[in-house]
Parts: sequence; C-alpha cells; structure tokens
Amino acid sequence: MDDALVRVGRALRLALLIALALLFLVPFYLLVRNGLASEQDITSPEWTFFPSHLRWGNVRELFADTSVPFARSLLNSALIAVATTLGTVLLASLAGYGLARIPYRHANKVFYAILGTLMVPAAVTFVPSFVLVSSLGWISTLRGLIIPTLFSAFACFVFRQYFLGFPRELEDAAQVDGLGPWRTYWLVVVPNARPVFAAVGTIVFIGAWNAFLWPLVIGQDQSAWTVQVALSSFTTSQVVRLHELFVAAAVSILPLLAVFLCFQRWIVAGVERSGID
Repeated sequence: MDDALVRVGRALRLALLIALALLFLVPFYLLVRNGLASEQDITSPEWTFFPSHLRWGNVRELFADTSVPFARSLLNSALIAVATTLGTVLLASLAGYGLARIPYRHANKVFYAILGTLMVPAAVTFVPSFVLVSSLGWISTLRGLIIPTLFSAFACFVFRQYFLGFPRELEDAAQVDGLGPWRTYWLVVVPNARPVFAAVGTIVFIGAWNAFLWPLVIGQDQSAWTVQVALSSFTTSQVVRLHELFVAAAVSILPLLAVFLCFQRWIVAGVERSGID
C-alpha cells in the first residue's frame, strides 16, 4: 500500500510538472507560430496549431525593413546590456565589499542610505536624470543609455550580504602572503565569489535588455534605438504589423534564453550564498 501511494504521488508530481512546463511554453509557441504566419493566419477566427504554410521569409523581411533598423537595435541592446552588466557588477561588488570589510564607523549608515534609494520610485528621479543627461549632451548616445543606469542598490545589497559571510581566513592568508587589500580582492575574493557574480550579472543583463522607458526617452534617433523600442514601432496608430512584431519578439528573446540557460544554476546558488531570505 505504501509503495502504491508513493508511486501515485510521484505520478501526480510528474503530471503537475509537465502541465506547468507546457503552460510556461505557451507564450514561446505563440511567438513562433504567429511569427511564421501571415497576417490572415494570425487574425483568422479558425485557429490552427501551425499554419499550413510556414513563412520563413518573415525573418528576412524583418531585417530588410528599412523603417525599423532591427539589426542595429539588436546590436545596441547587446552593447548596452553587456556594458551595464559589467559596470554594475564592478561598482556594486566594490561597494558591497567595502561596506562589509572596511572598518568605518559610519558604514551601516551608508548602507542604510543605499537601501533607502530602493524605496524611491523611479518616476521621482526620472525627470532630474533626463535633465542631467540632456545638459551633458548625451541624448541618443550610448553614454546616456548606459551611465545613468549603472548604480544598483539591490546589487550592492546582495554583494554586501555575501561578503559578510565570506571566510576571513582566506583574506588573512592572502595578507600573510604579502597581498594588499586590492590584490586580495581580485585574486582571492572574486574567484571564490563567482556564483554571486554570475547571479547578479544575469539579473542585471536581463533587466538592461528588457528596459524600455529610459531607452525610449533617451534614444530619440533611430541609430540609438534598442530592441524594445524597435518592437514598439511595429504597433502604431495607423497600422499594426503583427507578423513582424511576433517574429521580432521571438528573435529578441533568443539572447535572454541563451544567457538564462547558461547561468540559471548560478542564480539560485548566488542568491542562497548571499544570505537573502
């Protein structure tokens, strides 16, 4: 009886996982299905699992469309996401390590001030940030799209929590070997903190790739469009190009899927080691 109950429980859990997996894959199926269909197939009241004729030319049409520089937008998003990730991880890790290790009597006050910025709505700082970027002449430039987004209080918090639990014995041994604080950080701390670096980097990359409002306001020229701004251009008050919109959305998520599949195990490991409940 007990063995039968165990088998039934396992079968139910497996069925539940399969159902959740299929539910998770539905949006991806819709992107592929509609991206390879014609406008008539997408808007037809008679639904088919896949169109009778897959229009692979939709992909070629997407990149050949002169009104939307989608290839350039993909490149801009890649540059912005990579630069934002590297800059944020560097600044946040140095700040978190300093708050966790440097003996400074006001360290906790600085840390609480950083956490306080998480409670400030983004809408409050949006206009001042735009005025500053505009006064510097950074409109429609990569500098204006990247530099204002490098500070992340969340990333600083995660690194600080992780470094509080980092074994001091490793740092002491490095200092005995003659390494200073800077070399200790780069040669000892960073190599042993790869999970949290990968986890924070993945989260920051996904957020930078999906950002829309700031790139929409700052990237006013087509040459500075990101992939999210390019996607919005397929829907206007005059026309909605559904097949291009779906195929563009499918193409735009491929880098995110690649990054997530490569680093998914680091996300959980990094969050666990950071001490966040």
